[in-house]
Amino acid sequence: MIRKKICMLGAYSVGKTSLVQRFVNNRFPRRYQSTIGVMIDKKIVNLAETEVYLMLWDIYGQDEFRNVQTSYLAGAAGYLLVADGTREDTLDTAVSLRERVEAEVGRLPFVLALNKWDLREQWKIRRKALERLLKDGWSVVRTSARTGDGVEDMFLRLTSRILESSSGKES
Repeated sequence: MIRKKICMLGAYSVGKTSLVQRFVNNRFPRRYQSTIGVMIDKKIVNLAETEVYLMLWDIYGQDEFRNVQTSYLAGAAGYLLVADGTREDTLDTAVSLRERVEAEVGRLPFVLALNKWDLREQWKIRRKALERLLKDGWSVVRTSARTGDGVEDMFLRLTSRILESSSGKES
């Protein structure tokens, strides 16, 4: 079995923990739960007849006062950037986090989750910003931890990118 560490990165309250809970336990937490430090979950997925053991590191949210400790990224095979579609500034945080990850640990496969798609009538992320990221080669998935829309696709898309980049070697 192949083991892969995936880190969840994003601003506070974008839904990182809720996305992990939806993916791992198929449930949506009704109360907001702020992550202190890191929470680790796991799930086994099958992708192209390959069994992959995912270790999901849900890292506390970044804001202007506290930055993500890059030591949490050690050994990561890839990461999920999460932005809240109803808060435009969280996309800026995701872009900043990607730059920081690349500066600290190099290029790793990643996927951007635009979360809270169930609230799309309150959407604040501009189409131009999204088009620019897509033009730059970003993989983007609209997700809703509440409804489950796009959640499995997001994790499987990242897992596929990780396997392609590592040629299926265990890390």
